[in-house]
Amino acid sequence: MDADLVYLKPNALIEPLFNQWYAWSYLLSPASSAMLVANAHVKLMQSFVASPQIHVSALQNPAMRGGPFLDIPAERAPEVKALLEKTLRSQAHVIELAEGIKALDKTLADEAKGFSLEALYRKVPEALKGYVELVYDLKDSASIRFFEGLLYRSRYHDTSSHSLCFSLMQPDTRQFVLSTPRLENPGDVMVQIPFDSPVLDDLYRLRYEAGSFEKIRAGLGVPAEKAELFRTFFTDAPPRARTPYTGDLPRVRYFGHACVLIEAPGVNMLFDPVVSYDFDGKHDRFTHADVPETIDYVFITHNHQDHILFEALLELRHRIKHVVVPRANGSTVMDPSLKLLFQALGFKSVIEIGEMDPIPVPGGHVMGLPFLGEHGDLDILSKRAYHVLLGKHSMLMMADSNNIEPRLYEHIHAHVGDVEIVFIGMECEGAPMSWLYGPLFTRPLVRKNDQSRRFDGSDCDKALKIIEVFKPGQVYVYAMGQEPWLRHVMNVVYSPEARAIVESNRFCDLVRARGATAERLFLQKEIQFQDLAVSSDHSRSR
Repeated sequence: MDADLVYLKPNALIEPLFNQWYAWSYLLSPASSAMLVANAHVKLMQSFVASPQIHVSALQNPAMRGGPFLDIPAERAPEVKALLEKTLRSQAHVIELAEGIKALDKTLADEAKGFSLEALYRKVPEALKGYVELVYDLKDSASIRFFEGLLYRSRYHDTSSHSLCFSLMQPDTRQFVLSTPRLENPGDVMVQIPFDSPVLDDLYRLRYEAGSFEKIRAGLGVPAEKAELFRTFFTDAPPRARTPYTGDLPRVRYFGHACVLIEAPGVNMLFDPVVSYDFDGKHDRFTHADVPETIDYVFITHNHQDHILFEALLELRHRIKHVVVPRANGSTVMDPSLKLLFQALGFKSVIEIGEMDPIPVPGGHVMGLPFLGEHGDLDILSKRAYHVLLGKHSMLMMADSNNIEPRLYEHIHAHVGDVEIVFIGMECEGAPMSWLYGPLFTRPLVRKNDQSRRFDGSDCDKALKIIEVFKPGQVYVYAMGQEPWLRHVMNVVYSPEARAIVESNRFCDLVRARGATAERLFLQKEIQFQDLAVSSDHSRSR
Protein backbone atom coordinates (compact mmCIF):
# COMPACT_ATOMS: atom_id res chain seq x y z
CA MET A 1 0.00 0.00 0.00
CA ASP A 2 1.21 3.51 -0.80
CA ALA A 3 2.74 4.89 2.42
CA ASP A 4 0.73 8.09 2.01
CA LEU A 5 -2.58 6.21 1.77
CA VAL A 6 -4.14 5.60 5.15
CA TYR A 7 -7.33 4.71 6.98
CA LEU A 8 -8.65 6.41 10.08
CA LYS A 9 -8.14 4.05 13.00
CA PRO A 10 -11.36 2.42 14.23
CA ASN A 11 -10.70 3.76 17.73
CA ALA A 12 -9.68 7.27 16.65
CA LEU A 13 -11.89 9.51 18.77
CA ILE A 14 -12.82 12.85 17.18
CA GLU A 15 -14.63 15.23 19.51
CA PRO A 16 -16.35 18.32 18.08
CA LEU A 17 -15.71 21.32 20.34
CA PHE A 18 -17.16 24.81 20.68
CA ASN A 19 -14.81 27.17 22.54
CA GLN A 20 -13.17 23.94 23.77
CA TRP A 21 -16.45 22.70 25.25
CA TYR A 22 -18.12 19.57 23.88
CA ALA A 23 -20.41 20.64 21.03
CA TRP A 24 -24.06 19.75 21.51
CA SER A 25 -27.23 21.17 20.03
CA TYR A 26 -28.06 23.96 22.51
CA LEU A 27 -24.44 25.10 22.41
CA LEU A 28 -24.59 25.51 18.64
CA SER A 29 -27.85 27.46 18.25
CA PRO A 30 -26.95 31.18 18.54
CA ALA A 31 -29.33 32.44 21.27
CA SER A 32 -29.15 29.36 23.49
CA SER A 33 -25.38 29.20 22.93
CA ALA A 34 -24.98 32.73 24.27
CA MET A 35 -26.93 31.81 27.41
CA LEU A 36 -24.82 28.70 28.00
CA VAL A 37 -21.53 30.52 27.51
CA ALA A 38 -22.50 33.38 29.85
CA ASN A 39 -24.51 31.50 32.48
CA ALA A 40 -22.71 28.15 32.58
CA HIS A 41 -19.26 28.09 31.01
CA VAL A 42 -17.94 31.43 32.30
CA LYS A 43 -19.37 30.89 35.79
CA LEU A 44 -18.04 27.33 36.05
CA MET A 45 -14.56 28.38 34.98
CA GLN A 46 -14.59 31.36 37.35
CA SER A 47 -15.59 29.07 40.21
CA PHE A 48 -12.86 26.56 39.37
CA VAL A 49 -10.14 29.19 39.05
CA ALA A 50 -11.15 30.66 42.41
CA SER A 51 -11.33 27.31 44.26
CA PRO A 52 -10.21 24.32 42.18
CA GLN A 53 -10.05 22.01 45.19
CA ILE A 54 -13.78 22.42 45.82
CA HIS A 55 -14.46 20.95 42.38
CA VAL A 56 -11.92 18.15 42.85
CA SER A 57 -13.34 17.22 46.25
CA ALA A 58 -16.95 17.31 45.06
CA LEU A 59 -16.26 14.87 42.26
CA GLN A 60 -14.82 12.34 44.68
CA ASN A 61 -18.48 11.59 45.33
CA PRO A 62 -19.83 9.68 42.29
CA ALA A 63 -23.28 11.17 42.91
CA MET A 64 -21.88 14.63 42.12
CA ARG A 65 -20.59 13.67 38.68
CA GLY A 66 -22.64 15.42 36.06
CA GLY A 67 -23.18 18.35 38.41
CA PRO A 68 -21.78 21.91 38.14
CA PHE A 69 -18.16 20.94 38.73
CA LEU A 70 -15.17 20.87 36.39
CA ASP A 71 -13.60 17.41 36.21
CA ILE A 72 -10.03 18.72 35.94
CA PRO A 73 -7.04 18.30 38.30
CA ALA A 74 -6.38 21.32 40.51
CA GLU A 75 -2.88 21.77 39.09
CA ARG A 76 -4.39 22.59 35.69
CA ALA A 77 -6.15 25.68 37.05
CA PRO A 78 -3.80 28.00 35.08
CA GLU A 79 -4.97 26.41 31.82
CA VAL A 80 -8.60 26.93 32.83
CA LYS A 81 -7.79 30.54 33.71
CA ALA A 82 -6.24 31.05 30.27
CA LEU A 83 -9.33 29.57 28.61
CA LEU A 84 -11.57 31.78 30.74
CA GLU A 85 -9.64 34.90 29.74
CA LYS A 86 -9.73 33.86 26.08
CA THR A 87 -13.49 33.28 26.32
CA LEU A 88 -14.12 36.65 27.92
CA ARG A 89 -12.17 38.29 25.07
CA SER A 90 -13.36 36.34 22.05
CA GLN A 91 -16.93 35.84 23.23
CA ALA A 92 -17.54 39.33 24.63
CA HIS A 93 -20.23 39.99 22.02
CA VAL A 94 -21.91 36.65 22.80
CA ILE A 95 -21.94 37.42 26.52
CA GLU A 96 -23.40 40.82 25.67
CA LEU A 97 -26.16 39.05 23.73
CA ALA A 98 -26.97 36.88 26.77
CA GLU A 99 -27.07 39.91 29.04
CA GLY A 100 -29.33 41.63 26.52
CA ILE A 101 -31.75 38.70 26.55
CA LYS A 102 -31.92 38.82 30.33
CA ALA A 103 -32.39 42.61 30.39
CA LEU A 104 -35.09 42.58 27.72
CA ASP A 105 -36.98 39.83 29.50
CA LYS A 106 -36.98 41.97 32.66
CA THR A 107 -38.18 45.01 30.71
CA LEU A 108 -41.10 43.01 29.36
CA ALA A 109 -41.95 41.66 32.80
CA ASP A 110 -41.90 45.15 34.31
CA GLU A 111 -43.49 47.21 31.55
CA ALA A 112 -45.49 45.05 29.12
CA LYS A 113 -48.94 45.15 30.72
CA GLY A 114 -51.15 44.57 27.69
CA PHE A 115 -50.67 47.92 25.97
CA SER A 116 -48.94 48.21 22.60
CA LEU A 117 -45.35 46.97 22.65
CA GLU A 118 -44.15 49.39 19.99
CA ALA A 119 -42.68 51.88 22.48
CA LEU A 120 -40.60 49.12 24.10
CA TYR A 121 -38.57 48.55 20.92
CA ARG A 122 -36.60 51.64 21.91
CA LYS A 123 -35.54 49.78 25.06
CA VAL A 124 -34.32 46.65 23.25
CA PRO A 125 -30.60 46.25 24.08
CA GLU A 126 -28.24 47.08 21.23
CA ALA A 127 -27.08 43.47 20.84
CA LEU A 128 -30.67 42.39 20.10
CA LYS A 129 -31.88 45.25 17.92
CA GLY A 130 -33.25 43.93 14.64
CA TYR A 131 -33.02 40.32 15.78
CA VAL A 132 -36.22 40.09 17.86
CA GLU A 133 -39.92 40.71 17.78
CA LEU A 134 -41.83 41.52 20.97
CA VAL A 135 -45.08 39.57 21.20
CA TYR A 136 -48.01 38.84 23.48
CA ASP A 137 -49.83 35.54 23.88
CA LEU A 138 -53.60 35.41 24.31
CA LYS A 139 -53.21 36.05 28.03
CA ASP A 140 -51.30 39.29 27.40
CA SER A 141 -48.06 37.72 28.63
CA ALA A 142 -45.17 39.27 26.68
CA SER A 143 -42.14 37.40 25.40
CA ILE A 144 -39.23 37.61 22.96
CA ARG A 145 -39.38 36.00 19.53
CA PHE A 146 -36.00 35.64 17.82
CA PHE A 147 -35.44 35.93 14.09
CA GLU A 148 -33.30 32.84 14.30
CA GLY A 149 -32.51 32.66 10.61
CA LEU A 150 -30.91 36.11 10.89
CA LEU A 151 -28.96 35.12 13.99
CA TYR A 152 -27.33 32.31 12.00
CA ARG A 153 -26.17 34.96 9.51
CA SER A 154 -24.85 37.29 12.20
CA ARG A 155 -21.65 37.53 14.22
CA TYR A 156 -23.37 35.46 16.91
CA HIS A 157 -22.91 32.35 14.76
CA ASP A 158 -19.12 32.25 14.68
CA THR A 159 -17.59 29.12 13.18
CA SER A 160 -14.13 30.20 14.37
CA SER A 161 -15.24 28.74 17.70
CA HIS A 162 -15.45 25.27 16.10
CA SER A 163 -12.64 22.75 16.52
CA LEU A 164 -11.93 19.03 16.62
CA CYS A 165 -9.92 17.14 19.21
CA PHE A 166 -8.24 13.91 18.09
CA SER A 167 -7.35 11.24 20.62
CA LEU A 168 -7.33 7.46 20.80
CA MET A 169 -10.34 5.84 22.42
CA GLN A 170 -9.57 3.67 25.41
CA PRO A 171 -12.35 1.12 25.86
CA ASP A 172 -15.41 2.93 27.19
CA THR A 173 -13.54 5.31 29.49
CA ARG A 174 -14.68 8.89 28.98
CA GLN A 175 -15.49 11.52 31.53
CA PHE A 176 -18.78 13.39 31.50
CA VAL A 177 -18.25 16.19 28.98
CA LEU A 178 -21.07 18.71 29.28
CA SER A 179 -19.80 20.39 32.45
CA THR A 180 -16.06 20.45 31.70
CA PRO A 181 -14.01 22.13 28.95
CA ARG A 182 -11.67 19.95 26.93
CA LEU A 183 -8.02 20.70 27.68
CA GLU A 184 -5.37 19.33 25.35
CA ASN A 185 -3.58 16.30 26.78
CA PRO A 186 -0.34 14.61 25.68
CA GLY A 187 -1.17 12.57 22.59
CA ASP A 188 -4.07 14.84 21.56
CA VAL A 189 -4.23 17.00 18.46
CA MET A 190 -6.65 19.95 18.31
CA VAL A 191 -7.52 21.63 15.02
CA GLN A 192 -9.72 24.65 14.37
CA ILE A 193 -12.15 24.02 11.52
CA PRO A 194 -15.81 24.89 10.86
CA PHE A 195 -18.15 21.93 11.31
CA ASP A 196 -19.75 22.58 7.91
CA SER A 197 -16.41 22.15 6.12
CA PRO A 198 -16.42 19.41 3.43
CA VAL A 199 -12.95 18.46 4.70
CA LEU A 200 -14.72 16.68 7.56
CA ASP A 201 -16.47 14.42 5.05
CA ASP A 202 -13.10 13.59 3.49
CA LEU A 203 -11.77 12.83 6.96
CA TYR A 204 -14.57 10.49 7.96
CA ARG A 205 -14.49 8.62 4.66
CA LEU A 206 -11.10 7.38 5.80
CA ARG A 207 -12.90 5.09 8.28
CA TYR A 208 -13.51 2.69 5.39
CA GLU A 209 -11.81 4.15 2.29
CA ALA A 210 -8.06 4.79 1.97
CA GLY A 211 -6.97 8.36 1.31
CA SER A 212 -3.96 10.62 1.32
CA PHE A 213 -2.59 11.41 4.77
CA GLU A 214 -0.91 14.59 3.57
CA LYS A 215 -4.06 15.81 1.88
CA ILE A 216 -6.16 15.38 5.01
CA ARG A 217 -3.42 16.87 7.23
CA ALA A 218 -3.24 19.94 5.04
CA GLY A 219 -7.00 20.20 4.72
CA LEU A 220 -7.41 20.21 8.49
CA GLY A 221 -4.57 22.67 8.98
CA VAL A 222 -2.45 20.39 11.17
CA PRO A 223 1.03 21.98 11.29
CA ALA A 224 4.01 20.02 10.00
CA GLU A 225 5.57 19.79 13.46
CA LYS A 226 2.52 17.79 14.62
CA ALA A 227 2.41 15.52 11.58
CA GLU A 228 4.13 12.60 13.33
CA LEU A 229 1.69 12.74 16.26
CA PHE A 230 -1.27 13.20 13.94
CA ARG A 231 -0.18 10.10 11.99
CA THR A 232 -0.85 7.98 15.10
CA PHE A 233 -4.60 8.33 14.48
CA PHE A 234 -4.28 6.57 11.14
CA THR A 235 -3.36 3.07 10.02
CA ASP A 236 -2.35 1.18 6.89
CA ALA A 237 -4.65 -1.71 7.82
CA PRO A 238 -8.05 -1.71 6.09
CA PRO A 239 -11.15 -1.88 8.29
CA ARG A 240 -13.27 -4.99 8.62
CA ALA A 241 -15.49 -5.52 5.61
CA ARG A 242 -19.02 -4.18 5.71
CA THR A 243 -21.70 -6.73 4.81
CA PRO A 244 -24.72 -5.08 3.16
CA TYR A 245 -28.12 -6.37 4.19
CA THR A 246 -29.92 -7.94 1.23
CA GLY A 247 -32.92 -9.57 2.89
CA ASP A 248 -36.45 -9.21 1.56
CA LEU A 249 -37.96 -8.30 4.92
CA PRO A 250 -37.11 -5.36 7.18
CA ARG A 251 -34.32 -5.88 9.69
CA VAL A 252 -34.11 -3.88 12.90
CA ARG A 253 -30.85 -3.39 14.79
CA TYR A 254 -30.48 -1.76 18.18
CA PHE A 255 -27.15 0.11 18.43
CA GLY A 256 -27.52 1.22 22.04
CA HIS A 257 -29.58 3.82 23.91
CA ALA A 258 -32.18 5.17 21.42
CA CYS A 259 -30.20 4.40 18.25
CA VAL A 260 -32.10 1.98 16.02
CA LEU A 261 -31.31 1.08 12.41
CA ILE A 262 -34.05 -0.21 10.11
CA GLU A 263 -32.88 -1.77 6.84
CA ALA A 264 -35.56 -2.66 4.31
CA PRO A 265 -35.72 -3.12 0.54
CA GLY A 266 -35.10 0.29 -0.98
CA VAL A 267 -34.56 2.23 2.25
CA ASN A 268 -32.22 2.47 5.26
CA MET A 269 -33.39 4.51 8.26
CA LEU A 270 -31.45 5.42 11.38
CA PHE A 271 -33.13 6.83 14.50
CA ASP A 272 -31.27 9.04 17.01
CA PRO A 273 -27.73 8.10 15.89
CA VAL A 274 -25.52 7.39 18.89
CA VAL A 275 -22.99 4.98 17.41
CA SER A 276 -20.04 3.37 19.16
CA TYR A 277 -16.49 3.25 17.88
CA ASP A 278 -15.19 -0.04 16.54
CA PHE A 279 -12.67 -1.68 18.84
CA ASP A 280 -12.19 -4.87 20.81
CA GLY A 281 -13.72 -3.74 24.06
CA LYS A 282 -15.28 -5.51 26.99
CA HIS A 283 -18.78 -5.34 25.51
CA ASP A 284 -20.12 -6.54 22.17
CA ARG A 285 -21.75 -3.81 20.14
CA PHE A 286 -22.75 -2.61 16.70
CA THR A 287 -20.45 0.18 15.56
CA HIS A 288 -19.83 2.63 12.71
CA ALA A 289 -18.67 -0.39 10.70
CA ASP A 290 -22.21 -1.81 10.89
CA VAL A 291 -23.91 1.32 9.54
CA PRO A 292 -24.74 0.99 5.81
CA GLU A 293 -22.80 3.07 3.31
CA THR A 294 -25.97 5.01 2.45
CA ILE A 295 -28.48 6.16 5.04
CA ASP A 296 -31.61 7.37 3.30
CA TYR A 297 -33.16 8.97 6.38
CA VAL A 298 -31.98 9.92 9.83
CA PHE A 299 -34.89 10.58 12.19
CA ILE A 300 -34.41 12.70 15.31
CA THR A 301 -36.92 12.28 18.15
CA HIS A 302 -36.05 15.32 20.29
CA ASN A 303 -33.45 17.93 21.11
CA HIS A 304 -31.54 16.36 23.99
CA GLN A 305 -27.82 15.62 24.01
CA ASP A 306 -28.31 11.83 24.15
CA HIS A 307 -30.52 11.86 21.05
CA ILE A 308 -28.67 14.44 18.92
CA LEU A 309 -25.00 13.50 19.18
CA PHE A 310 -23.02 15.56 16.69
CA GLU A 311 -19.91 13.51 17.34
CA ALA A 312 -21.70 10.66 15.53
CA LEU A 313 -23.80 12.77 13.16
CA LEU A 314 -20.85 14.69 11.68
CA GLU A 315 -19.10 11.39 11.02
CA LEU A 316 -22.17 10.07 9.20
CA ARG A 317 -23.02 13.29 7.36
CA HIS A 318 -21.56 12.31 3.98
CA ARG A 319 -23.58 9.08 4.03
CA ILE A 320 -26.93 10.67 4.95
CA LYS A 321 -29.40 11.69 2.23
CA HIS A 322 -32.03 13.31 4.45
CA VAL A 323 -32.28 14.33 8.11
CA VAL A 324 -35.82 14.49 9.52
CA VAL A 325 -36.24 16.72 12.57
CA PRO A 326 -39.25 17.71 14.68
CA ARG A 327 -40.70 21.10 13.81
CA ALA A 328 -39.80 23.52 16.60
CA ASN A 329 -41.01 26.91 17.77
CA GLY A 330 -37.78 28.07 16.17
CA SER A 331 -37.96 31.45 17.80
CA THR A 332 -37.23 30.86 21.49
CA VAL A 333 -34.14 30.09 23.53
CA MET A 334 -35.77 26.91 24.83
CA ASP A 335 -36.88 25.54 21.46
CA PRO A 336 -34.48 26.53 18.68
CA SER A 337 -34.99 25.35 15.11
CA LEU A 338 -33.32 22.01 14.48
CA LYS A 339 -33.69 22.53 10.75
CA LEU A 340 -31.62 25.72 10.84
CA LEU A 341 -29.08 24.04 13.12
CA PHE A 342 -28.52 21.01 10.88
CA GLN A 343 -28.35 23.21 7.79
CA ALA A 344 -25.74 25.41 9.48
CA LEU A 345 -23.69 22.28 10.18
CA GLY A 346 -23.55 21.25 6.54
CA PHE A 347 -26.39 18.73 6.21
CA LYS A 348 -27.76 19.13 2.69
CA SER A 349 -31.37 17.97 3.02
CA VAL A 350 -33.17 18.68 6.29
CA ILE A 351 -36.91 17.98 6.53
CA GLU A 352 -39.13 19.26 9.32
CA ILE A 353 -41.89 16.92 10.41
CA GLY A 354 -45.01 17.94 12.31
CA GLU A 355 -47.51 15.96 14.35
CA MET A 356 -49.29 13.32 12.24
CA ASP A 357 -47.18 14.25 9.19
CA PRO A 358 -46.25 11.20 7.07
CA ILE A 359 -43.04 10.93 5.08
CA PRO A 360 -43.36 8.39 2.24
CA VAL A 361 -40.61 5.76 2.07
CA PRO A 362 -40.37 2.71 -0.21
CA GLY A 363 -43.04 0.27 0.93
CA GLY A 364 -44.72 2.57 3.42
CA HIS A 365 -44.21 5.71 5.48
CA VAL A 366 -42.83 7.16 8.68
CA MET A 367 -45.32 9.38 10.52
CA GLY A 368 -44.44 11.92 13.21
CA LEU A 369 -46.52 11.49 16.36
CA PRO A 370 -47.19 13.76 19.34
CA PHE A 371 -44.76 13.29 22.22
CA LEU A 372 -45.73 14.06 25.82
CA GLY A 373 -43.42 14.48 28.78
CA GLU A 374 -39.64 14.48 29.40
CA HIS A 375 -39.30 18.24 28.91
CA GLY A 376 -40.19 19.71 32.30
CA ASP A 377 -43.55 21.08 31.08
CA LEU A 378 -41.76 23.68 28.96
CA ASP A 379 -43.34 24.89 25.72
CA ILE A 380 -41.07 22.82 23.52
CA LEU A 381 -42.45 21.52 20.22
CA SER A 382 -39.30 19.82 18.89
CA LYS A 383 -40.20 16.31 20.01
CA ARG A 384 -41.69 13.48 17.96
CA ALA A 385 -42.41 9.83 18.37
CA TYR A 386 -42.61 7.89 15.09
CA HIS A 387 -44.91 5.32 13.52
CA VAL A 388 -43.03 3.21 10.98
CA LEU A 389 -45.04 1.28 8.39
CA LEU A 390 -43.20 -0.98 5.93
CA GLY A 391 -45.54 -3.20 3.96
CA LYS A 392 -47.55 -5.10 6.56
CA HIS A 393 -45.02 -4.44 9.29
CA SER A 394 -45.43 -1.60 11.77
CA MET A 395 -43.69 -0.30 14.84
CA LEU A 396 -43.59 2.66 17.20
CA MET A 397 -40.40 4.50 18.13
CA MET A 398 -41.56 6.33 21.25
CA ALA A 399 -38.27 7.56 22.74
CA ASP A 400 -38.86 9.04 26.22
CA SER A 401 -42.63 9.49 25.91
CA ASN A 402 -44.39 9.88 29.24
CA ASN A 403 -47.99 8.66 29.14
CA ILE A 404 -49.40 11.46 31.28
CA GLU A 405 -52.57 11.61 29.16
CA PRO A 406 -53.64 8.13 27.97
CA ARG A 407 -56.35 9.51 25.69
CA LEU A 408 -53.59 10.80 23.39
CA TYR A 409 -52.62 7.24 22.49
CA GLU A 410 -56.23 6.23 21.94
CA HIS A 411 -56.54 9.04 19.40
CA ILE A 412 -53.29 7.97 17.71
CA HIS A 413 -54.41 4.33 17.63
CA ALA A 414 -57.57 5.37 15.79
CA HIS A 415 -55.31 6.48 12.91
CA VAL A 416 -52.48 3.92 12.93
CA GLY A 417 -54.11 0.80 14.42
CA ASP A 418 -52.33 -2.00 16.22
CA VAL A 419 -48.56 -2.33 15.82
CA GLU A 420 -46.18 -5.26 15.96
CA ILE A 421 -43.30 -3.68 17.87
CA VAL A 422 -43.02 -0.88 20.42
CA PHE A 423 -39.77 0.77 21.51
CA ILE A 424 -40.25 2.90 24.63
CA GLY A 425 -37.95 4.61 27.12
CA MET A 426 -38.62 4.21 30.84
CA GLU A 427 -36.28 6.62 32.60
CA CYS A 428 -39.16 7.35 34.96
CA GLU A 429 -37.39 9.55 37.49
CA GLY A 430 -35.10 11.79 35.48
CA ALA A 431 -33.03 14.83 36.33
CA PRO A 432 -34.66 18.10 37.42
CA MET A 433 -35.44 20.65 34.73
CA SER A 434 -32.47 22.86 35.64
CA TRP A 435 -29.94 20.11 34.87
CA LEU A 436 -30.29 20.84 31.14
CA TYR A 437 -32.25 24.06 30.86
CA GLY A 438 -31.09 26.02 33.92
CA PRO A 439 -28.62 28.32 32.07
CA LEU A 440 -31.35 29.26 29.57
CA PHE A 441 -33.61 30.83 32.18
CA THR A 442 -33.49 34.60 32.65
CA ARG A 443 -34.75 34.46 36.25
CA PRO A 444 -33.83 32.23 39.21
CA LEU A 445 -35.71 28.94 39.39
CA VAL A 446 -37.82 28.11 42.42
CA ARG A 447 -36.21 24.95 43.79
CA LYS A 448 -39.42 23.10 44.64
CA ASN A 449 -40.77 23.79 41.15
CA ASP A 450 -37.51 22.65 39.56
CA GLN A 451 -37.51 19.40 41.53
CA SER A 452 -41.08 18.58 40.52
CA ARG A 453 -40.51 19.22 36.80
CA ARG A 454 -38.20 16.47 35.64
CA PHE A 455 -37.00 14.71 32.49
CA ASP A 456 -39.11 11.66 33.20
CA GLY A 457 -40.56 9.01 30.92
CA SER A 458 -43.26 6.47 31.59
CA ASP A 459 -43.24 4.21 34.63
CA CYS A 460 -44.60 0.67 34.51
CA ASP A 461 -48.29 1.53 34.85
CA LYS A 462 -48.14 4.35 32.27
CA ALA A 463 -46.22 2.20 29.78
CA LEU A 464 -48.67 -0.69 30.23
CA LYS A 465 -51.55 1.57 29.21
CA ILE A 466 -49.75 2.22 25.91
CA ILE A 467 -49.29 -1.51 25.35
CA GLU A 468 -52.95 -2.15 26.08
CA VAL A 469 -53.90 0.30 23.33
CA PHE A 470 -51.53 -0.83 20.54
CA LYS A 471 -51.36 -4.58 21.38
CA PRO A 472 -47.80 -5.21 20.12
CA GLY A 473 -46.31 -8.68 20.00
CA GLN A 474 -42.88 -7.36 20.93
CA VAL A 475 -41.98 -4.62 23.36
CA TYR A 476 -38.50 -3.21 23.94
CA VAL A 477 -37.47 -0.82 26.67
CA TYR A 478 -34.64 1.33 25.33
CA ALA A 479 -33.13 4.83 25.70
CA MET A 480 -32.03 4.04 29.25
CA GLY A 481 -28.47 5.34 28.90
CA GLN A 482 -26.89 2.15 30.27
CA GLU A 483 -24.38 1.57 27.49
CA PRO A 484 -20.91 2.37 28.81
CA TRP A 485 -19.96 4.33 25.68
CA LEU A 486 -22.70 6.88 26.53
CA ARG A 487 -21.31 7.93 29.92
CA HIS A 488 -19.75 11.08 28.45
CA VAL A 489 -23.19 12.59 27.73
CA MET A 490 -25.43 10.63 30.12
CA ASN A 491 -23.45 9.83 33.27
CA VAL A 492 -26.04 7.17 34.15
CA VAL A 493 -25.07 4.22 36.35
CA TYR A 494 -28.12 2.43 37.74
CA SER A 495 -28.13 0.25 40.82
CA PRO A 496 -30.49 -2.77 40.81
CA GLU A 497 -32.69 -0.79 43.21
CA ALA A 498 -32.96 2.27 40.95
CA ARG A 499 -36.55 3.16 40.19
CA ALA A 500 -36.02 2.96 36.42
CA ILE A 501 -34.68 -0.58 36.74
CA VAL A 502 -37.38 -1.73 39.16
CA GLU A 503 -40.18 -0.24 37.06
CA SER A 504 -38.88 -1.55 33.73
CA ASN A 505 -38.32 -5.03 35.23
CA ARG A 506 -41.91 -5.11 36.46
CA PHE A 507 -43.13 -3.80 33.12
CA CYS A 508 -41.30 -6.52 31.15
CA ASP A 509 -42.61 -9.22 33.50
CA LEU A 510 -46.21 -8.04 33.10
CA VAL A 511 -45.94 -7.77 29.31
CA ARG A 512 -44.50 -11.28 29.09
CA ALA A 513 -47.30 -12.54 31.31
CA ARG A 514 -49.69 -11.29 28.63
CA GLY A 515 -47.98 -13.45 26.01
CA ALA A 516 -45.79 -10.86 24.29
CA THR A 517 -42.01 -10.60 24.05
CA ALA A 518 -40.52 -7.95 26.33
CA GLU A 519 -36.91 -6.98 27.08
CA ARG A 520 -34.96 -4.05 28.41
CA LEU A 521 -32.28 -3.63 25.76
CA PHE A 522 -28.59 -3.30 26.47
CA LEU A 523 -25.61 -3.15 24.10
CA GLN A 524 -27.11 -4.63 20.92
CA LYS A 525 -30.06 -6.51 19.51
CA GLU A 526 -31.11 -7.72 16.07
CA ILE A 527 -34.73 -8.27 15.08
CA GLN A 528 -35.97 -9.91 11.91
CA PHE A 529 -39.57 -9.24 10.99
CA GLN A 530 -40.06 -12.68 9.44
CA ASP A 531 -42.85 -14.20 11.52
CA LEU A 532 -41.77 -11.60 14.09
CA ALA A 533 -38.96 -13.98 15.03
CA VAL A 534 -36.03 -12.51 16.90
CA SER A 535 -32.55 -13.56 15.89
CA SER A 536 -30.67 -14.78 18.93
CA ASP A 537 -27.23 -14.84 17.31
CA HIS A 538 -26.65 -11.14 17.93
CA SER A 539 -28.85 -10.61 20.97
CA ARG A 540 -27.78 -9.13 24.26
CA SER A 541 -30.19 -7.84 26.88
CA ARG A 542 -30.10 -6.79 30.47
